[in-house]
Amino acid sequence: MFYRPGMVDALADYESAGYVLFGVPFDRTSSFRAGSRWAPDAMRSASANFESYNAFFDIDLAELPIHDAGNFEASVLVDDVLSELSLDVDGITEDGKIPIMMGGEHSLTLPCVKACAKRAQGKFGVVVLDAHFDLRDEFEGVKYNHACVSRHILDEVTDNYVTIGVRSGPKEEWDFAKDNDICYYTPEEVTSKGADTLIGEIKEYLDCDSIYLSLDMDALDPAYAPALGTPEPFGLSSLEVRDIIRGLAPMSAGFDVMEITPEYDSGQTAILGAKFIREFIAAHAASME
Repeated sequence: MFYRPGMVDALADYESAGYVLFGVPFDRTSSFRAGSRWAPDAMRSASANFESYNAFFDIDLAELPIHDAGNFEASVLVDDVLSELSLDVDGITEDGKIPIMMGGEHSLTLPCVKACAKRAQGKFGVVVLDAHFDLRDEFEGVKYNHACVSRHILDEVTDNYVTIGVRSGPKEEWDFAKDNDICYYTPEEVTSKGADTLIGEIKEYLDCDSIYLSLDMDALDPAYAPALGTPEPFGLSSLEVRDIIRGLAPMSAGFDVMEITPEYDSGQTAILGAKFIREFIAAHAASME
């Protein structure tokens, strides 16, 4: 069940929508800074800052079929939240729409990936932008902790997986990634390759028809996005992330923006998160014309 709609330019009703936005204000397993439960509404407020017209794609978002379903009413326990969220996202994908989630903590990505994988026609992949590997089987006694999301994607959905921007994790996670041939790119590799080469490599590696694209905002350097649950210096730039989103949105069956903790800045991280959502929609819609 959802409540409180309000993303600017999300003017379509559910039935006519091709893109369905929803917030999940849940951060119970956050391990450093809690507060990402406030991010969905912070991004909605930030969206009032933007013109509806995207000059790069020559698209007016106000003319696109975007619906804001409001916020998911999250339970207290993460296992219950993931189970209940799975049912709602299944409904969105069953109706042939693109789910776009505003988190909330990164654990919430798993049911969205599962829903998109279930409806995928042909080979499916996952691309995660994240400062952290998130490859633990459990953390602090919680299996579905936000620090474990990528491990569960690999174990429960697909190993056709790439992570971008990674620069943090215990030695065991770096070893696990190497031992299991997990494809990852550090920020230094992203910068040296450039977005076009990087996207080309990722597409060739995944060799699939559709992907789920997940953006943990800590993939960015805190200079660009200071209000994060687990900020990690030496990250990606806002332009690098924008270009990656533009390059991968056309093949994406779903998208999310996670781990913004709005109280730790004056609004700039929520503004950036809202802008990334708008870039994703514009890039995807442009590819359909």
